[in-house]
Amino acid sequence: MSGPDRKDSTDGTPGPAGTPAVDTGKPHPARMYDWMLGGKDNYPADEELARRMLRIEPRLPLMARMNRGFMHRSTRWLARQGVRQFLDIGTGIPTEPNLHQIAQEAAPDARVVYCDNDPTVLAHAGALLRGTPEGTVEFLHADAREIDVVLERAAKVLDFGRPVAVSLIALLHFVSDEDGADRLVERVKEALTPGSHLVMSHFTTDFHSEEEVREATGAAGARGYDVSPRGRDRFTRFFDGLELVEPGVVLAERWRPELGEPVPGQGDGVSSTYAGVARRA
Repeated sequence: MSGPDRKDSTDGTPGPAGTPAVDTGKPHPARMYDWMLGGKDNYPADEELARRMLRIEPRLPLMARMNRGFMHRSTRWLARQGVRQFLDIGTGIPTEPNLHQIAQEAAPDARVVYCDNDPTVLAHAGALLRGTPEGTVEFLHADAREIDVVLERAAKVLDFGRPVAVSLIALLHFVSDEDGADRLVERVKEALTPGSHLVMSHFTTDFHSEEEVREATGAAGARGYDVSPRGRDRFTRFFDGLELVEPGVVLAERWRPELGEPVPGQGDGVSSTYAGVARRA
């Protein structure tokens, strides 16, 4: 759930040698997501905004787990379909099992490239890179909105002449229409050869009041980043030109639940996150 940020901070906590500094005073979606999942790689600014969001939507930690579950199940399904190359854009802070662990459990020779712009994720890249001897795992520190750069660098590891599964998990709601959300997705689709897949999940306000939406987007905007929640029809249009696989665009917890373990408390409410997987014919 790592949202893009145009530039790395230069006034935060120094990272490991050669890595950008971490701006500990500004919340970042990747670290907020980590906090909601019970992780420790976050700062007071991340927790403060996350707790404020919890007052608006108390189910956010549950929703984060549901979204994570969708990633697990979709990756497992793709590996079983014979996909052996994965590009995960906006990967977030490592939380086991991560995408490469799911993919390489089913296919030890799978090649996985992670991409994220948050220096905190970069600092944990070592955890992301522990894969099977037969496979390959690489990490790119790059901004998703610079999608041409992302694809060019990923092509040094992945063969885009063969099927690739590209994941945009909980990413696009941090990219507004004005900031190029459609171009980002279109460039990804242009790069997909037949047999490739696009995997996406996206926060929606379809289950929230206008007042809740204004409060949540206002709180995020006041702390330095915009949120662009979209409805089901708008999210579905991102898949135009591809073939949606069953069950189509559904809430994250309803996408092939038989492929994974149930999320504790899942029956208490919806994820407010749409999800889907589509294939390039």
